[in-house]
Amino acid sequence: QLQLVESGGGLVQPGGSLRLSCADSGFSLDAYAIGWFRQAPGKEREGVSCISSSGKSTMYGDSVKGRFTISRDNAKKTVSLQMNSLKPEDTAVYYCAAQRPEYYCSNDVLAWGQGTQVTVSS
Repeated sequence: QLQLVESGGGLVQPGGSLRLSCADSGFSLDAYAIGWFRQAPGKEREGVSCISSSGKSTMYGDSVKGRFTISRDNAKKTVSLQMNSLKPEDTAVYYCAAQRPEYYCSNDVLAWGQGTQVTVSS
């Protein structure tokens, strides 16, 4: 069974960078599309970015285009989200989610990670 774990969150100043990672405890993620979502208290969950199972296709939410980059490592065991030029409005809990390849970049999710807190503040 999938057990996703996110890491890399923390406190960063506006304009700073963080790199989030998503991994499964027992399996490579190359069989799945992976989506990154975020949610702030009292706000709706928002799709941030997603990557196909092959790694050949990616998509980004309008609010993060040009600042965030999603990628798979060479072994396809993890998926990372490089977050640059961070803004206070990026503050949220970030979750990665495994998706069937055919449901790439959708709200159909097989498993969620526990989330990692990203706080952008001076």
